[in-house]
Amino acid sequence: MTVMAFTIAIAGKGGTGKTTLAALLARQLIKAGKGPVLAVDADANANLNEALGIKVDDTISELLNRINHNLEPLPAGMTKDQYVAYRVHQSLAEGDDVDLLVMGGPEGAGCYCYANNLVRGFMQDLSNNYPYVVMDNEAGLEHLSRRTTQNVDILLVSSDSSARGIRSAGRVKELVDSLKLDIKKMYLVVSKVTEGTVEALQGEIDRTGLELVGTIPLDDQVREMDLHSKPLVDLPDDSPVVRAVQQIMEKASIL
Repeated sequence: MTVMAFTIAIAGKGGTGKTTLAALLARQLIKAGKGPVLAVDADANANLNEALGIKVDDTISELLNRINHNLEPLPAGMTKDQYVAYRVHQSLAEGDDVDLLVMGGPEGAGCYCYANNLVRGFMQDLSNNYPYVVMDNEAGLEHLSRRTTQNVDILLVSSDSSARGIRSAGRVKELVDSLKLDIKKMYLVVSKVTEGTVEALQGEIDRTGLELVGTIPLDDQVREMDLHSKPLVDLPDDSPVVRAVQQIMEKASIL
């Protein structure tokens, strides 16, 4: 019997720390001996590779652009779909106990539909080879309405420490509920937290209907590593941000 991967997806508006959360989820899974992990960067503004410290040579969108413009001729006897499948598997960027699939930017005229359909199909295929999948989604709600975020065990809705961010997280829950997406559990994560933040935002948090599974503190070390393009997976074990993500994973029964 095929065992599907345990899939963790992250949603939320831009600037809420989704990529940081995705990278540290993968880090902690690997540290716990739960690898290999398939990381999927489904954000058009892809930078999960930098947070993971993985070099990416190709993205799905770049690949499709070359094939659609005949810059990569199809081998004899291969259909386009077969060749795309073959090249997508080749495009996986490999790290230590984590492989990364990057969607990249929209292919032509801003259309993201075909790339999204591919990601949905290949995630189902590839996930059979991994016990865990961590998916960093694009900012906003469109990936939900396009149903890219489906068959998810846990959806972590990321918000920054603002009332606007919390309300945006609430809209994610409303859309998931209205579309009846196949998401088993959904939690709120509030990032860039300082003392008194949660207490001040408690009313907004309660109105979302989301369970707050944890908070991630504002950390100068994360900002410094971003500033100098250092992988966030190299944060020390005693980093407040690393410890916070560990606690979130334990509370959400990921670890």
